[in-house]
Amino acid sequence: MLGAAIGGAAYNVYMLILGRVLLGVGLGFTNQSVPLYLAEMAPSTYRGAFNIAFQICVSAGQISATVINYETPNSLIQHSNEHEKAKKMLQRIRGTDDVQAELDDLVEASYASQAVKHPFKNLMRRKYRPQLVMSVAIPFFQQITGINVISFYAPLLFLTMGSGENASLLASTVMGLVGSSFVLLALVLVDRIGRRALFHIGGIQMLISQVLVGGLMAAKLGDHGTMEKGYALAILILICIYIAGFGLSWGPLGWVVTSEIFPLEIRSAAQSITVAVNLFMTFSIAQIFLAMLCHFKSGIFFFFGAWVVVMSIFIYFLLPETKNIPIEKMDKIWREHFFWKRVIGKVHMRRRRTRRLRQLSAVKGCL
Repeated sequence: MLGAAIGGAAYNVYMLILGRVLLGVGLGFTNQSVPLYLAEMAPSTYRGAFNIAFQICVSAGQISATVINYETPNSLIQHSNEHEKAKKMLQRIRGTDDVQAELDDLVEASYASQAVKHPFKNLMRRKYRPQLVMSVAIPFFQQITGINVISFYAPLLFLTMGSGENASLLASTVMGLVGSSFVLLALVLVDRIGRRALFHIGGIQMLISQVLVGGLMAAKLGDHGTMEKGYALAILILICIYIAGFGLSWGPLGWVVTSEIFPLEIRSAAQSITVAVNLFMTFSIAQIFLAMLCHFKSGIFFFFGAWVVVMSIFIYFLLPETKNIPIEKMDKIWREHFFWKRVIGKVHMRRRRTRRLRQLSAVKGCL
């Protein structure tokens, strides 16, 4: 993580080298421990195949990263100024020859980004206030849903309810499969019904299931941490509904929305804030959860449920729909939003007044 952070923030080749060295150390630990773990766990008759499979997966990941990072039209324009090559790539990606308008937007955005010398300082300007708020609020809310509590500590929760260790691990596996399935469903729906609709559908699922889980645990969890199997099964089903709601909404959309709303000139800086907030919240909740569970007990589900209400209200009032809007035209949604247009509008008004005063001063000087 430190190597990736230094590499992402690198301003010269020495920082890049330092980041790569740290990444290499992490990779060395992984390459040392994973083959040993596989060798210890695999049946002796399949040990070689398991370790070769590990190498195949590593190679597949490297090839995928190379292909994905090969080049984009944005990078061609921004780094090598190859407009014609970028146009051909756009035509191939979009499947049509009619890409001139999009190419013009990319060129304009590239010029704007090149004029920005300090992206983090620029991000603090009032015109980017909506994007700055989203880069902090969305990853914060994504983690305060309580999803990592469920993901990290699901076996512990079920052990608390009196389930055996094997049953607890099986329940965690079921929840993982449910979450993955609904992420795939979100993939199908996100560009059809929009981001806001999925946020609200998933939010309702998470809120109802958390309230019901908290209520069942408060009513049926005994003083000795045991619960009848029927109620434990009901809680498992409700937690699966909660995870399905997260997989449909805040799980994937927390990354989708933050990857598409930032203009090119602040995109890397804003996205780095998003990742930093996400990782910080993941770390913080993991550290304090056990203490919260001891003090809140079943009330912990009401705690996270209350946050789901807050974040759903936030989405309803402050996040405009981004479905089907070209990424280079995304600034339009803030100018037309009932709240954010007031913040941005004041900036434009001040600029107009300043321009007008300068023009008047120039006229007076000429007279």
